[in-house]
Amino acid sequence: MSTPAPAPGAAPVPAAEVTAPRSLTKYVLLLGSMCALPAISTDIYLPSLPEVARDLSTSDTAAQLTMTGMLIGAAVGQLVVGPTSDRFGRRRPVLVGVAAHVITSLLCMVAPSIGLLIGLRTAQGFFNASASVVAMAVIRDRFVGSTASRLLSRLMLVIGVAPLFAPSIGGLIAGQAGWRAVFGALAVFGAGLWVVVWRRLPETLPSENRRHGGLRTALAGYGRLVRDRHFVALALLPSLGVAVLMSYVVASPFVLREGYGLSSAQFSVLFAVNGLGLVGGAQVNAALVRRVSPIRIVRVVQPVSVSLTIVLLVLALTGAGGLPALLVVLWAILALVNFVPPNASALALSRHGQIAGTAAAFIGALQAGVSGVVSPLSGLLGGDAVAMALVMVTAAAAGLLVLALATPAYRRGGAWTAQV
Repeated sequence: MSTPAPAPGAAPVPAAEVTAPRSLTKYVLLLGSMCALPAISTDIYLPSLPEVARDLSTSDTAAQLTMTGMLIGAAVGQLVVGPTSDRFGRRRPVLVGVAAHVITSLLCMVAPSIGLLIGLRTAQGFFNASASVVAMAVIRDRFVGSTASRLLSRLMLVIGVAPLFAPSIGGLIAGQAGWRAVFGALAVFGAGLWVVVWRRLPETLPSENRRHGGLRTALAGYGRLVRDRHFVALALLPSLGVAVLMSYVVASPFVLREGYGLSSAQFSVLFAVNGLGLVGGAQVNAALVRRVSPIRIVRVVQPVSVSLTIVLLVLALTGAGGLPALLVVLWAILALVNFVPPNASALALSRHGQIAGTAAAFIGALQAGVSGVVSPLSGLLGGDAVAMALVMVTAAAAGLLVLALATPAYRRGGAWTAQV
C-alpha cells in the first residue's frame, strides 16, 4: 500500500511516523486504557439502570437520560479539549480531566435525585472526553494511514474489556453494595488511570508545533474542518456506527431483562458474549487493513450492516425464531460495528495532521453527540426490541447514505486511499 500524502497545507509526515514500529504494545495498552474510560463509565453502570429508576422513584426514560447526559457532556468536552490539547500539549488536559472524573464519580455516589445525577453524569462525560481525545491525538502525532487504522483497531482489544467484564463487575458490586457503590469503583479506576498517565504518557506535541491563540484560533480550526466535506463525511461515519452500538447498549437492559425476563447474571453473560463479537471484529479489521485499503473495507461492511439491522427489525416485529434468532443476528451486527469507526477515523485524521487534537475532538464530539441524541430514542419509542431495532436500522441506513452521497466510495475509481 502506498504511503499516504499529507493533506494540503499539512506539514510533511516523517517516515518514522508512517512506518509501523516493531511493537505497538505500549501504545495499545496506554492509549487503550485512556479510550476505555468513557466505555467503562458507561458499561459498568448499565445493569443498575432499572435499580436507579426504582430507587430514585423515576421512569426508565429518565434513568436512560443519565446515559444521554454523559454522551452530550462528552460531545461538548471533546470540542473544548481538542483545541486545548493543540495549544497546551497532550499531557496536561488529560491529567486535569481524569482527576475531575474521580471527583464527579464520588459526587454521583451521594446524588439524592435523578436530576442531580443526570447533571453529574453530564459533567463526568465532559471530563472523560479528555482521555479519549488525547489518545486519538497522540495516535495522529505518531502514526498515519493504515498504521493508524491498525492501531485504532488494536485499541478495541483493550477497550473491549469494558463490555466483556464491566457489566458483570458492576452487577456484582451493585448486588452486594447497591448501585451507588458502582461510582466508587469508577473513582478508584480513575485514580489508577491518572497515576499511569502521569508516569507513562509521553508528550507527543513539541512546543514549537503547538497552536497559540484563544477562542478565535479554535474556531478557525473547526472552520477549516467543516469546509472539508470529505473530512466531515468521514467523521460522521464513526458517529453513525457508534449510534448503532449505543442503541443496543442503552436499550438492551430493558429489552433483555424486562422484555425477555433475563436475570442480571444472564444479561451480563450475554453482554459479554456480544463484547467478544465487538473485540473479534476489531481484530479481524486490524489484520485485514494490512492488505485492503480502509475505504474498501468501509464500503463493503456498511451495506452488510444495513441488511443485518433490517433482518433484526423483521425478527423483532414477527417474533420469528424467538430470542435465540434475535441474539444471533444482534451478535453479527455488533461484530461488524468496529470495522467502520477505526478506518473512517484514520482516513479523516490523515487529512489534518497539523490540528490533530481539534480533528480528533471533532470526530469524538460527533460520536458522542449523535449517540447522545440516539440513546433515549428506543425508550421514547416504547423500549422494546422493535424500538431498539428501528433505531439501529435508521442509524445504519444513514451511514450508508453518507458514504454513498458524500464520498467517492461507490463511484468509478472511488476506492480511494487516505490521500483523497
